[in-house]
Amino acid sequence: MLSRTQRPPNTTPTEALRLVKVTKTYGTADSKVTALEDVTLSLPRGTFTAVMGPSGSGKSTLLQCAAGLDAPDTGIVMVDGTEMTGGTEAQLTKFRRTRIGFVFQQYNLLDTLTVAQNTILPLKLARRRVNRKRVEEILTAVGLEGRLGHRPDQLSGGQRQRVAIARALVTEPSVIFADEPTGALDTRSAREVLHLLQEAVRIHDRTVVMVTHDPVAASYADAVLFLADGRLVGEMRRPTADAVAERLAHLGDDVPAGV
Repeated sequence: MLSRTQRPPNTTPTEALRLVKVTKTYGTADSKVTALEDVTLSLPRGTFTAVMGPSGSGKSTLLQCAAGLDAPDTGIVMVDGTEMTGGTEAQLTKFRRTRIGFVFQQYNLLDTLTVAQNTILPLKLARRRVNRKRVEEILTAVGLEGRLGHRPDQLSGGQRQRVAIARALVTEPSVIFADEPTGALDTRSAREVLHLLQEAVRIHDRTVVMVTHDPVAASYADAVLFLADGRLVGEMRRPTADAVAERLAHLGDDVPAGV
């Protein structure tokens, strides 16, 4: 069952996300693959963290377990002071709809809905009241004030991703998980999306966790976590694109022999 840690009343947790010894495996016997192994991390509220690593390093699995989309085999996942591991699927779904936002590479918008309708969809699914003024404010903030009645096929890739960001913000989540949010965008649109994610942190006090393969995208974050073979093998604060690329080139140096 989802449970909240004890803290004094009328206080807000300073820790947005915590993982404690999280392990996730797939397959059985000879085909068993360890996607995550004893991963422990803590991310403060109001921070922007990029997660990087080579293909198969476990970064997508990390995001899925941290967001409650997949259950770890062992370990604890806590978001905004609430433990997500051990809850029922119905409890997890309700929690995700109120505390977690998602931004995906392929936008995941419904083609039959307008920009405004796609944006408020999480509120409708959660049966929450829709504050139309607030929705318009968010869409204006992401540069879509003239596009509320448009459908996704009438928008550019960058504009579609802005809708996805607005949709993630409208529920006022504690944490926004972004999975390769700039992977399908041109350079200019990618830069605009990354600035919006920064604003989600700086202006809206959200916590953003972004999986990316792009050192330039990672340089927009406050810190970068590096994964290799399912293990956390390093962290970089105040990253630059060149420093991140150099670190990625030597990630294998950090993995113990025999892993």
